[in-house]
Amino acid sequence: MSVKLNEKFVKNFVSSAALEAIAPEVEKALETVKNRNGAGADFLGWYKRPVDYDREEYARIKAAAEKIRKTSDVLIVIGIGGSYLGARSAIEFVNGNMHNEAGGKVSVYFSGNSISSSALSDLLRVCEGKDISLNVVSKSGTTTEPAVAFRIFRELLIKKYGEDGARERIYCTTDKQRGKLKELADKCGYETFVVPDDIGGRYSVLTAVGLLPIAAAGIDIDAMMQGAADAMNDFQAPALDNNDCLKYAAYRNLLYRDGKSTEILVSYEPSLQMYCEWWKQLYGESEGKDGKGLFPASVIFSTDLHSLGQYIQQGVRNIFETVIDIKNSNDAVKVPFDPENSDGLNFLSGMDMSEINRCAMNATLYAHNDGGVPNIVLEIPDRSAYTYGYISYFFELACAVSGYTLGVNPFDQPGFEAYKKNMFALLDKPDPSLDELKKSLRERMADN
Repeated sequence: MSVKLNEKFVKNFVSSAALEAIAPEVEKALETVKNRNGAGADFLGWYKRPVDYDREEYARIKAAAEKIRKTSDVLIVIGIGGSYLGARSAIEFVNGNMHNEAGGKVSVYFSGNSISSSALSDLLRVCEGKDISLNVVSKSGTTTEPAVAFRIFRELLIKKYGEDGARERIYCTTDKQRGKLKELADKCGYETFVVPDDIGGRYSVLTAVGLLPIAAAGIDIDAMMQGAADAMNDFQAPALDNNDCLKYAAYRNLLYRDGKSTEILVSYEPSLQMYCEWWKQLYGESEGKDGKGLFPASVIFSTDLHSLGQYIQQGVRNIFETVIDIKNSNDAVKVPFDPENSDGLNFLSGMDMSEINRCAMNATLYAHNDGGVPNIVLEIPDRSAYTYGYISYFFELACAVSGYTLGVNPFDQPGFEAYKKNMFALLDKPDPSLDELKKSLRERMADN
């Protein structure tokens, strides 16, 4: 198995009796996922996705990715939330967070995930003098952030290449049959890929939503899908004792019931920063409802030991950590010898940085445990495409099981629309149903 749960740093905080008591709950939750008879079951398309997918579309994804690599210096991926986080997390997980500066591959940038004019202007400057392709990802085509960014970059491509040239460089990942983006793509002749109806955005990384930009970045998506397929097979075991995915869900729920209301995902590799962002959306949107749910946070150590480390060590004891332990580093960098020993660190001479990083991880695990912080350690072998697919499926399945154990629908997000309604009202969107809200908000703002 490519994910192994190490219980050493959590077992002193959760009794074996408690694990035994919750076992029937998580085992039943897994059966609910398998049988598709729980809340939100219409969005369980991801469950068998690693083996049950459209082979024709998959081949088109590979062909489009190859075309992008041959014709473009830059690929702009336009999307927000699950429409971009999975792809970006995978690219940085495998290729590193400096992949755009490494050379030899298409540079992949992401837009439409904020409403910042500065961020968009910065990216437009990056694109100057370069050949560009676009992949816009939106089921509806009307979500404000990506729709505005698509307007701007589409206009840029049409001015640069003409309508016909732009047509060969714009790829739309959207609804199969309906929606404004689908209508535009059909009208203009843009190649389209499908956002499946039965897979929510935060579970969609192994669909065209994630796979096209991941493949364009030169990553082996066959290996990624195989990793996910193997995880799907490995975590079928119905009993808690034989299933680390169930055990992770069980530990999370037991710690939550014991007052640990914040889970901090920890990595010791900066290239996993966006993976942590993907994980936060997955668990935050899936569990944060009905007044319930762990608050998902993340840190990159040892960097954040110099900022949040003090709080984790001695702050409010309402937290636990889930640590991603990567056993094998992709790279070797040894510390050189300094004849003057000006920094007093010659005792590290000849040591590989990965060994120092592992010492920092072990030291932190013991320190935080001694400070009253439980740590669930998830061991993975490396940062390969295969491992990305494997651990991502692990987290998706654990999230579904954990959500059902918590007693919520892990596949909806009913609170998501509140800010959008307020924003559209304040932007004077022509919609009579927003008139009263608009008036109320402006009155409240005037009182400030």
